[in-house]
Amino acid sequence: MDKINKENNRKISRRKFFYLGGAGIILSALFNKNSIMGNIQSPSDFTDIKITAVEPWILKAGSLFILVRTNAGITGIGECSPMNIRVNAGMIENAIAPRIIGKNPLDINILWESMYFGTYKLGTMGSQPESIAGIDIALWDILGKIVNLPLYKLLGGRRREKIRMYSSIGNGSRRTVDEMVRLAVDSVEKGFTALKIRMDWGNNRVDVNPEHDWKIISQVRKTVGDNIELGFDANNGFSVSTAIGMGKRMYEELGIIHYEEPIAQYDYEGIAQVVEAVDVPIAAGEHEYTRWQFRDLINIAKVDILQPDLVKCAGVTEAVKIAALASAHNKILVPHQTQPTIGNAVNLHFISCFAKAEVAQEFNKSDKKTGTLNRVFKNPLVFDNGYFSVPEGAGIGLELDENELKKIRI
Repeated sequence: MDKINKENNRKISRRKFFYLGGAGIILSALFNKNSIMGNIQSPSDFTDIKITAVEPWILKAGSLFILVRTNAGITGIGECSPMNIRVNAGMIENAIAPRIIGKNPLDINILWESMYFGTYKLGTMGSQPESIAGIDIALWDILGKIVNLPLYKLLGGRRREKIRMYSSIGNGSRRTVDEMVRLAVDSVEKGFTALKIRMDWGNNRVDVNPEHDWKIISQVRKTVGDNIELGFDANNGFSVSTAIGMGKRMYEELGIIHYEEPIAQYDYEGIAQVVEAVDVPIAAGEHEYTRWQFRDLINIAKVDILQPDLVKCAGVTEAVKIAALASAHNKILVPHQTQPTIGNAVNLHFISCFAKAEVAQEFNKSDKKTGTLNRVFKNPLVFDNGYFSVPEGAGIGLELDENELKKIRI
């Protein structure tokens, strides 16, 4: 009788397993001899996995890494937006982590809803979704490590093995024309076949110096030639009328292929006016954080290119829903991404699965920051002649060296 009861319990446990946070679809991988499951021996043990700690690590490189630890000896790593790392770290420690410690890390959707709706009144455009993003990424990393599969497999499979990148060159509002041209030439020499010029006007809007912007973008085009794809990011710096005039001029005379956030990000009706008036595709999305905001960006602003940022828009779980919106409305996905290690790795997985058009993806090239952060990984991402390969390792595919990480922790 005891033997029968044990067998029935195993069957029930297996049945319950299929309802745990997406892990059931990869049951067979659990018994892979190369799995790094710690002390977990069978599906029934998944009910006993618990989150034991959520640790925000503020780094000297200006980054915020998240380590989510479990009682199975498996640690997931994630990253939050660097917009205000101390505020995000405080948000995690005081408001979000207490909601999920002691819970099963495989209940990813359930945990996401607890984190998001449980802290909803703390603000859904900024620190709250950015903080959730780092934890959510770490939860997906845990799932991948348990079943010994890369994130792109968990998301349904990749369309390509490597991703072409474009060099995102910023601070145009504070640099001379010659400085921006030198940075553009340097990027081309490093293998980039596409560039984006960012003005980074920030709050110094509107229409501060459009002629300066034109001199930069036109001189870059003249210098790098017509074979390099070129985009322009006004960083919300134009009025509607200036945005339309500049958009037409840059498209007709310079052949730009990407015109990003030409006016204030909150003026959806104004963005729609620009979309209607120019032929160059209009991009936006780095200031949107949830599927509901992207719904409005699609329906009201009517942009052509959607730019969710996985370290801002509440992580992989929400980004997948945003990708579904993009697909339903036939929009192009070109995610915003400025972080060179964890953020970049997660983005590579995501776009390899969901970006149907083989357009170049953003890489904010900072040799100093990249070099500092790459040292904390045993297998850092390698930029190769304009491309990054989609990581193959379990989870997000980066193996963290905590001893090295401690050296740059604040």
